[in-house]
Amino acid sequence: MSKRIVTFGEIMLRLAPNGYYRFFQNDQMQATFGGGEANVAVSLANYGMDSVYVTKLPAHAIGQAAVDSLRYFGVDTSKIVRGGDRVGIYYLEKGASQRGSVCIYDRAHSAIQEARPDDFDWDAILDGADWFHFTGITPALGPNLVEICRQACQTAKAKGVKVSCDLNYRGKLWTREEARAAMTELCRYVDVCISNEEDAKDVFGIEAADTDITGGKLNKEGYKSVARQLADRFGFEKVAITLRTSISASDNDWAGMLYDGENCCFSKEYHLRIVDRVGGGDSFGGGLIYALLNGRDTQGAIEFAVAASALKHSVEGDFNRVTVAEVEKLAGGDGSGRVQR
Repeated sequence: MSKRIVTFGEIMLRLAPNGYYRFFQNDQMQATFGGGEANVAVSLANYGMDSVYVTKLPAHAIGQAAVDSLRYFGVDTSKIVRGGDRVGIYYLEKGASQRGSVCIYDRAHSAIQEARPDDFDWDAILDGADWFHFTGITPALGPNLVEICRQACQTAKAKGVKVSCDLNYRGKLWTREEARAAMTELCRYVDVCISNEEDAKDVFGIEAADTDITGGKLNKEGYKSVARQLADRFGFEKVAITLRTSISASDNDWAGMLYDGENCCFSKEYHLRIVDRVGGGDSFGGGLIYALLNGRDTQGAIEFAVAASALKHSVEGDFNRVTVAEVEKLAGGDGSGRVQR
């Protein structure tokens, strides 16, 4: 029986110039869909899991196109609430070499941002679920979304459903103070916390010693301390931290760490030549959830999650279009990129 995972958040229309063009360098943009929790749902569906995505979308053609983009991958969209007037948009200009990527949000008054707590029957949505996942982006959309997330988490806990959260601090959506107040409340319900080297500092003021994020210097002992501090403060069963060394917009070194309350396990490190890094953290979350639900040990889980995310950086669009077999091949040591014949 496949495990059932429910994810909740905003799916947006992504508009991006072709390739590495700057905004309006020509008159064309590629239209796709993506969003933190939707990206996780697609990863899990690709891995053969029973993946359910929950949001609120307008009943018009653009809202339906967003639903159809998820159905294509086998994501269960039956719990999506229809209503509201608009789908959020984000504009993405992909960076290269020393020019960083740029995201511009146009998501005010989207259907999900204006959703009400009574739009979602969490008792019915989470019936039979094994796992519930959300990110810090969703409560950042407004006080109503903080309350909706709280109700979802409370229902999940009452039903014995595991809860994971990717802190995903977005300074364009709320202040550090707003994030800290909301996430301190929501993290009481979380079993598995996913963070990176910046999120823990931005949201909770917990940072790794002797680390220079922009200079590309990471200190493993510092991240062990961050994970332990997070677990001690909130009672998390597990804390996962992604470790990105940004050499340039095109070249990153990528690894991760998973703390299980006793041991801190580090993955192997991959050198990435980036095609599209948006959704990289979400593909890590999807890989981690899959690995943990399938009984992998701490080392095996972090290796699978990091390998899944490494592959995502080679895939255009928000969604990670890879299989379990492809992830396992890379995690097993074959990163040659040779032609498969």
